[in-house]
Amino acid sequence: MKKLIKKLITGFLKKINIHHILNTLYQEQNNRHIETNVINSGAIFYPEATVSNAQDRSKITVGQGTHIRGMLHVFKYGGQITIGENCYIGDHSRIWSGDSVIIGDYVQISHNVNVMDTNAHELDAIERAERYVDLVNNGSWAEKGNVLTAPVIIEDYAWISFNATILKGVTIGKGAIVGANAVVTKDVPPFTLVTGNPATVKKHLTEE
Repeated sequence: MKKLIKKLITGFLKKINIHHILNTLYQEQNNRHIETNVINSGAIFYPEATVSNAQDRSKITVGQGTHIRGMLHVFKYGGQITIGENCYIGDHSRIWSGDSVIIGDYVQISHNVNVMDTNAHELDAIERAERYVDLVNNGSWAEKGNVLTAPVIIEDYAWISFNATILKGVTIGKGAIVGANAVVTKDVPPFTLVTGNPATVKKHLTEE
């Protein structure tokens, strides 16, 4: 009898395709969340894309033709993300802003890339521990405190390869390439290839 009931339930679930229904409901909810947290000028957000905006929707702007598979996060204490037209943000990539991240047009960001304009935590150990406890107990901070931040700019036509990390205060020049697994701590000149940790110039590229 138990086997029969199990078979009937399994057949019923397959018939109504519950997995598809749940996915559809989740995607509709995620789309509504994105609409209320992003100024979207014709970008495409994929099902795996996530948005976390602790301020108002004007703090995240995405241009036409851009495809988002990763995460866009703006802290409550500050931050702004501006992404231009015809860009690509790969899956599991994270763009976190407590200051300002500006991405130009035709920028390609691969998967598992981290772009951070903030240290996210304080340098002082005691202060960091106390603020962490406050974060857990009371939620996101409205005041930045002593967290260090500095703007990040990624100019037009740049390509950031997989697993790369772009740290605060960095400008990636027009047409530059950041190699896989690179950690960028200083400005990257236009039309250069940088690799390594810390990233250094390995090759100069022609604009053509």
